[in-house]
Amino acid sequence: MENIHDVLDDYFKSWNEGFISKNGDKIRHFMSKNFVGSWAHSNIDQPDVYYYNYDLNNVLKQMDHAEKSFEIASITNRKNGLEFLISGKETALINGEPYTAQCMFVWRKEVNEWKLLREYIELER
Repeated sequence: MENIHDVLDDYFKSWNEGFISKNGDKIRHFMSKNFVGSWAHSNIDQPDVYYYNYDLNNVLKQMDHAEKSFEIASITNRKNGLEFLISGKETALINGEPYTAQCMFVWRKEVNEWKLLREYIELER
């Protein structure tokens, strides 16, 4: 069974590869078909919600010279190891400037693969 830490490393590696290739297929491979994400920052009242089929390639095309990293704060095992709730801090370095966010991810085992079911991203700015 693949370690959830390795899955997270591979997930963020796929983002960094996507920033270069401008192709989100490797990132989307990590997502559940039931994926739901939300993203917000301090200047909006309601988070933006997005789903499995959102235009990931367009997001990647908007970011040149970008790299993501993730620092785990906690991992909670749920459903006897079939799900993990992971919280931590994501840093996106875009054109040399860091953008940090508090994140929570729900990963679920689906047909012997870990899939990202939900993500909540709150920029610290």
